[in-house]
Amino acid sequence: MTRPQLPLPVWIGRRYLRLRSGERFTGVVSLIATAGIAVGVAVLITVLSVMNGFEQEVRERILDVTAHATLEALDGRLVDWPALAESTGTDQRVLASTPFVEGRAMLVRGEAARAAELRGVLPGSESGVSSLAGLFVEGSLQALEPGRFRVLLGVELASQLGVGLGDRVLLVVPDGVVTPAGVVPRLRRFEVAGTFDAGMYEFDSTLALVHLEDAQRFLRMGDTVTGLRFLFSEPFAAGETVRALALNEGGGFYITDWTRRQANFFRSIQVTRSIMLVVLLLVVAVAAFNIVATLVMVVHDKQGEIAILRTLGASPGAILSVFFAQGTVIGLLGTLLGVAGGLLLSLNLTALVGALEALLDTRLVDETIYFIDRLPVDVRFADVGLVSLIAVALGMLSTLYPAWRAARTEPAEVLRHDV
Repeated sequence: MTRPQLPLPVWIGRRYLRLRSGERFTGVVSLIATAGIAVGVAVLITVLSVMNGFEQEVRERILDVTAHATLEALDGRLVDWPALAESTGTDQRVLASTPFVEGRAMLVRGEAARAAELRGVLPGSESGVSSLAGLFVEGSLQALEPGRFRVLLGVELASQLGVGLGDRVLLVVPDGVVTPAGVVPRLRRFEVAGTFDAGMYEFDSTLALVHLEDAQRFLRMGDTVTGLRFLFSEPFAAGETVRALALNEGGGFYITDWTRRQANFFRSIQVTRSIMLVVLLLVVAVAAFNIVATLVMVVHDKQGEIAILRTLGASPGAILSVFFAQGTVIGLLGTLLGVAGGLLLSLNLTALVGALEALLDTRLVDETIYFIDRLPVDVRFADVGLVSLIAVALGMLSTLYPAWRAARTEPAEVLRHDV
């Protein structure tokens, strides 16, 4: 059975890649060029996967605690909110809604004091717009009962105050009571009825939940609320949806959505991701220059063989194809190795970082800085494809100059000097 014959340029190009006796230096340089492309591609895939994972993780954790959008009264007191909730609930895009009361407060326990975002919620309907119910370490949303003045704290906030289940904390709000001695801040003791872990330091260290009626009484809101929180069928269209709801109700509301509240954060992630893509592509480009150096050396070493091929009738295009094929093989091989290495590293990076943290007894991912307590990874094959195409394209482009130099070789001049 005969072996299938490769096209002559491809066969010669593959032959030049082999590590043969007397030509090992050129072969080693080819391996270095291949390794450079592979390392650049692997690092690029890994970094993009981490950036994607970071963005996805933060988005999910934000939506665990916050609603898709909020609709609030301009003066902070929404009066006829039951009718508004019923009216907006008829929209097919609205999956659920719940009223809320929001304010700033100071939590005091002994000598420890921390500022917090005080949020009054209805336990029954809160589960419809967020995933808070599944985040509790101790207690639950149902522990909030009207008139019992209980509070649920993020785990970091509870740790900073040094409180646990059943302890009492003093809540202080700046909107105080006017007395002959001056303005006295309003304060009241609340019982800690549970702690939750959202996995995001920003929420775990600042959020305190109380029952809606307790918040209304404590903040002197009467029967009014700050606004309504919504869950929509299309989270990424939350801004447009809540605007449409407000306009349908005649306007006069303050509206916001989860993308707007965290706009600077997500924008910074996108900018950082774009910068990292450009910087790491330069690493791949530098590796591609190794292909240029490799092929220039091969062209110089093989001038005699090129001249003989030209004398035997090989056209300049055929000679160009030889070195183009050689450089393309280096680029393709480096890209394939880089993709395999990048995927292997990305899919095991979280475990590797965890093992490294345990080995060094340190925290490489500090939740107080990065908002999350572990290194997330999200491999997107669109990114892998884009990186692969760019790497292969750079590899092919790097072959053009050496291949052009080889195609311009004058056989008579080369053979005359060899003689």
